[in-house]
Amino acid sequence: MIDFLVIGGGIAGTSAAARLSELGSTTLLEGEDALAYHASGRSAALFEQNYGKPSTVALNAASRAYHEQAGVLSPRGIMLVANADQTAQFKADLADMMLPEISVADALEKFPILDTDKITHAAFDPDAWDIDTDKLVQGFARAARANGCEIITKAQVTGITRTPKGWIVQTQSGTYEAQNLVNAAGAWVDQIAQMAGITPLGVTALRRSMARIPAPVGFDTKGWPMVFGAGESWYAKPDAGALIVSPAEEDPVTPHDAYADDMVLAEGLDRYGQHVTAPVTQLLSSWAGLRTFAPDRTLVLGPSTQDAQFIWCAGQGGYGMQSAPAASQLLADFVSGATPAIPDEAVRALSAARFT
Repeated sequence: MIDFLVIGGGIAGTSAAARLSELGSTTLLEGEDALAYHASGRSAALFEQNYGKPSTVALNAASRAYHEQAGVLSPRGIMLVANADQTAQFKADLADMMLPEISVADALEKFPILDTDKITHAAFDPDAWDIDTDKLVQGFARAARANGCEIITKAQVTGITRTPKGWIVQTQSGTYEAQNLVNAAGAWVDQIAQMAGITPLGVTALRRSMARIPAPVGFDTKGWPMVFGAGESWYAKPDAGALIVSPAEEDPVTPHDAYADDMVLAEGLDRYGQHVTAPVTQLLSSWAGLRTFAPDRTLVLGPSTQDAQFIWCAGQGGYGMQSAPAASQLLADFVSGATPAIPDEAVRALSAARFT
């Protein structure tokens, strides 16, 4: 019998496995052919420290040193733009994101296809960074393996049984027995909980569609910032010589292998197009991911109040990549009884103990 069996091979599961493998024998199960197949492999992946609720911001801040030492960050910057009709929303966004306002002329220098006949407000922060998601996930996976963790793909869970000593988990690749079960199954966390006889959290899987379009003719997008419309009504980000554009929708869906909604994508591209001078004439590719939130839109970490040997690692939403180093460490702290490095208020907000 192993000490920890982690279900889910996204950034939540791989980072949890890396931390928990320092505390005891660990196995990670992933139902797909490879790690980070679903949301983690489809993330826009920006490290913006002030993005999220206060508890998420605390995790972001505590994760920064790990990201820098792992070499997964590269400069990007973040910009917010709005027209005259969006003034109130723009000011609310400024307060939430703590972005300094800049002139429209300065914004045009940084993102030269902005339509300055329509845009009246802009803000910019250079302290936002692209995250190399594959490098981050694989780094945690290497750390887990170095500690003796076995990572098993094509291991979709088909049954879970509670025993006096722990758990027996049946999968398509075999049966596994562990003292502690770690639920890091992303959009499927409530399904795993039900299989284990644990009350579901009531998480919601929200689809977010993405389009990859060619860079505007005559422009090099490499140094452009990521740009958001007011109210996060759309965003655009440079990506390997092209642009990723998203309608930034949050449409509730059942957990599945997500794909872009063509109509929603078209509407988002239109909103983006209303703010720039370069029309969208070609779609290179499209995809979608599922952002999973608990009812309070805050991460859920640590042992269940129903069963201390059932450990939640859930509800990462859109913050999983940037918060993973500190979130996984907090999870391990909950398990080991160590004193967390983040503020007590954030620890209480993130703890699974809030679900009683």
